[in-house]
Amino acid sequence: MVKKRQEGGEGASEIPEVAFSAPAGRPAGVEVMTLAELRGRADACQLSTPHRPGFHHLLLLERGRLVHSVDFRAHPLAPGDLLWSRPGQFQHFGDLAGAEGRLVLFESGFLDPATAAAARIEDWYGPPVRHLEGAAGRRLEEAMRQLHREFGALGGLPLPVHLDVLRHLLAVLVLRAAHPGGAADGGVADGGAEGCAASATFLRFRDAVERDFARSRRVADYARALGYAPRTLSRATEDRAGVGAKEFIDRRVELEAKRLLAHGDRSAARIAGRLGFADATNFSKFFQRRTGSTPIAFRVAVRGGAQRVGGSPPRPAQGLPGGSSRP
Repeated sequence: MVKKRQEGGEGASEIPEVAFSAPAGRPAGVEVMTLAELRGRADACQLSTPHRPGFHHLLLLERGRLVHSVDFRAHPLAPGDLLWSRPGQFQHFGDLAGAEGRLVLFESGFLDPATAAAARIEDWYGPPVRHLEGAAGRRLEEAMRQLHREFGALGGLPLPVHLDVLRHLLAVLVLRAAHPGGAADGGVADGGAEGCAASATFLRFRDAVERDFARSRRVADYARALGYAPRTLSRATEDRAGVGAKEFIDRRVELEAKRLLAHGDRSAARIAGRLGFADATNFSKFFQRRTGSTPIAFRVAVRGGAQRVGGSPPRPAQGLPGGSSRP
């Protein structure tokens, strides 16, 4: 069961973590359902409450419209869109009325390591929403339908064999989702050796930022550590991520600040220290410049404080599909 951490004393509220918990009698590690089944299992208030799952969501919309928020950004979905949110990301569902499709929940460890690496399932920088056209879209939809059919066929095979089949079918789905083909796949459509070099440079920089963003926000520090000129890092990052190296670093720091504000009750001074700022004033200036909001105002807004009478804490995520909120 998931532990819901509280900081800041008795009564402190936070966005709950949710761990995967298979329904009784179902295979562990993966769950597949339609959005109609989801609506029948969890009410709209539960689904719209921000939460932080410890497992993956793959949602393929077939009909209607849906807005799903991932890491504080709203993503409008249209038919044919695939949303992939990863463990640890903050998310909540929008209005599901009239939306039809399929949802797969799975733990990272359910897939074999080779598939997990090839599908880049831990790539937090991957786009949350993709739209696959033509044959690629049809193959993805069929992979989703076949996985759903097999999930519902419990009893037709011995359980260990059934789990292996589900694991293989999920592997097909995530590999198709991660590698739709073309430039959007993260590969190099044009540019030859130069494009490959830019991609390798960006990946090294991205990994270094993920490791060290709380220690340095200076492009020069990353360039020196990685053996590149600052301009080389910026060109590679602009080519692969669409923003310069400094903006890429600041976006990662901003996201972590939002996560810390949403998920705990640390003071601005403690978050400032956690993220490498000299003091709370410098952190607050950075956060307000990036978001247009003070840290405390953001915390209140993301927890729905403006909509709750008397600032009562958000409803727990108990009963959310695939998970249980930690008491």
